[in-house]
Amino acid sequence: MTTWPTLGRDLAIDLGTANTAIHVRGRGVVLEEPSVVAVEVGTGRLIAAGSRAKEMLGRAPGTIRAIRPLRDGVVSDADETERMLRWFIDQVRRTRLIRPRMVLCVPSEVTGVERRALEDAATRCGARRVYMIEEPMAAAIGAGLPVYETAANMVVDIGGGTTDVAVISLGGIVTSTSVRIAGDEIDEALINHVKSEYALLLGERSAEDIKVAVGSVFPLRQELTTRLRGRDLTTGLPKTVEVGSAEVRRAIEIPVLQIIEMVRATLDVCPPELSGDIIDRGITLTGGGALLRGLDERMRHELGVPVHVADDPLRSVVRGAGRCVDEFSSLERVLVGDQRR
Repeated sequence: MTTWPTLGRDLAIDLGTANTAIHVRGRGVVLEEPSVVAVEVGTGRLIAAGSRAKEMLGRAPGTIRAIRPLRDGVVSDADETERMLRWFIDQVRRTRLIRPRMVLCVPSEVTGVERRALEDAATRCGARRVYMIEEPMAAAIGAGLPVYETAANMVVDIGGGTTDVAVISLGGIVTSTSVRIAGDEIDEALINHVKSEYALLLGERSAEDIKVAVGSVFPLRQELTTRLRGRDLTTGLPKTVEVGSAEVRRAIEIPVLQIIEMVRATLDVCPPELSGDIIDRGITLTGGGALLRGLDERMRHELGVPVHVADDPLRSVVRGAGRCVDEFSSLERVLVGDQRR
């Protein structure tokens, strides 16, 4: 059985579309930052990464370019992803003398090319050995589900770029689906609604703020309202309008329905023996999308299955990957190693 020495301080990394989190063996989750980098135009010099870079989105002058190098859960800009990852790793590594092993979280239907891009980025950032774990499996472990039991567990992990649905039994994924519809598409639907209804142009950050402030997918006992600010497309001047949670609910209905239909389709192909387990145990929601008000009630209403939100859903994936680092000998089976080594 393989053992991991503590000296190398091995890492588990949830390199997400919206946020990156790093777990260091023996220390827990030590870094959580937005997956954003800011570079100097022309020279390509890295100016900032994480929270400071996110503050520059939509606000930077022409000499600075603030970008999100991951889209839909995978690398869209390899160079900037590597530089961002290196910057984050440098914040948590205590020594450069020993190269750590790394566990990276990936969507369940990531392609071989996309997987290789992540492996290469991690290797160039100093990894001695790269392991992969599928995000729904990591989410299930992080949520405390008994993944090695014969009874099935169903996880819906709604991140920034992808939604992963998986039925897990006996330490493996029995059936899974991954679609590139998640938090970003919900934000985009909100931006398009405000543009068509109010001729108001919103930025990504403003849309996310509105979703957090008043977003919901099921009627609330007390509906919420908030003010949003943007640029009037007619006059070109700043403009403020007030929107309520009921209107936001209508605006984001299409991507929410697509996520629910994907869960329904996964249930349809689930083996009948495991379907009974899911009716008994229910569905566990993880990821940032699980925080959307009323999502558990909406799914329960639509699917007729109990639905629960995991404790601390934002950290479920990185906590699960972190357990694989901390308890490698008992959880090694759920990891996929880099076949080139």
